Amino acid sequence: MAMGNVLRLGEENMDILIINALLDSLMKIFNTMVGIAPVPGVPVPKEDNISLGDVSGIMLMEADKARGSMAISFSTGAISRVAKKMLGDNLKKIDDTARDLTGEMANMLVGGAKKILAERGYAFEMSIPNIVSGKNHTIEHKYSGQTVILPFTIEKDRFYLEINFQ
Repeated sequence: MAMGNVLRLGEENMDILIINALLDSLMKIFNTMVGIAPVPGVPVPKEDNISLGDVSGIMLMEADKARGSMAISFSTGAISRVAKKMLGDNLKKIDDTARDLTGEMANMLVGGAKKILAERGYAFEMSIPNIVSGKNHTIEHKYSGQTVILPFTIEKDRFYLEINFQ
């Protein structure tokens, strides 16, 4: 099943339900609040903990049947585009505004997914966002599941959604 340009995965297990809820939430946020339709790339397994972006928001998502985390990681150009569209700010570097906006994007993303999952009868708890920035910063996922990276492009800039559930 497809939602816009995002490949939707079958819904045979909890991991897929969570991924689909995160993708639905992400597309809704970007299409309604940011006003830019992100173009998805090909999902790939992640082999290390080095971020592909310059600023990342990481959040835990926990329920009876699933525990994991997600991170949204923006290149400087991508978070600058989001800041311009949402705040009217022209960011030139990763600063407090970029970090705060990344945290808010992570919070909206997981909050939207939590709502989608609640409508399907699944209750999730979510943490507050942990923000990390700098070139080659690390993203530590608390659980041992395989991390999957879903790359996105907005105009010419990239951002990444990392999902790790066990």
